[in-house]
Amino acid sequence: MATVMHRSSSGSSSGWSEAAAAAAAAAGEEERAGWEVRPSGMVVQARDREDGGAAGVPPRPPPPEIRVRVKYGAARHEVAVSSIATFGDLKKALAARTGLHPADQQVTYKGRERGNSEYLDACGVKNKSKLVVSEDPASLERRYIERQRAARIEAANRAIGAVALEVDKLADQVTSIDKSVSGGTKVAEVQITTLIELLMRHAVKLETIPADGDSSSQKNIQAKRVQKCVEALDVLKVSNARLQQRAAVVVTTKWETFDNTPPVSTQWEIFD
Repeated sequence: MATVMHRSSSGSSSGWSEAAAAAAAAAGEEERAGWEVRPSGMVVQARDREDGGAAGVPPRPPPPEIRVRVKYGAARHEVAVSSIATFGDLKKALAARTGLHPADQQVTYKGRERGNSEYLDACGVKNKSKLVVSEDPASLERRYIERQRAARIEAANRAIGAVALEVDKLADQVTSIDKSVSGGTKVAEVQITTLIELLMRHAVKLETIPADGDSSSQKNIQAKRVQKCVEALDVLKVSNARLQQRAAVVVTTKWETFDNTPPVSTQWEIFD
């Protein structure tokens, strides 16, 4: 606690001189102890010097610590903290004890919630003072929203992953058909149309999956894969149809025979 000193109000010059001398002596002693006298006559804790303090002057002692009692639910904690710390500093010290992040803590002292920038001593917090810590309702709601969002993302990733596995299998079949048709071997048209139908079903399934962020990017990647496979099958369907047309063209060299030829008679006719 800072000590206040006042000059004497005596009207005599001798009294003033004695008071001034006493004040100067006291100022020297207090300054050596880490205190200084302001022009108003008030003795306060010495300010830091840029040169690290004059030679022979001991460093200013650190502010004293106080131990405050904190209630958190059914638990009771006693925490040592600087007497000139802020409530934000106190929350950091309480994080390890309560398991609550400093931003999620709500500290109440004398029935009032205290802000992070408020100082303990300015609010009257002393040694053995009692405070109450609770979880901030806003942080509870924020945490609930974050958990819900995380659950939605996880569900979307699982659904997209399942579709991706199925698309992998269908893409392998598309590659197999491409090799056959490119090699001149026709395939059953129903095989191509069935693959197209299956791929379109997966495209619809992807559309129904709600996704955002990274999940949305994965969803778009799979949708493009499905579209690429369908477009490839459309081209293969045309090429396969041409192979079928070529197989249907048959050149015949069958000779035509005539059965209605008139009979050749070898009977001679006699003229008289």
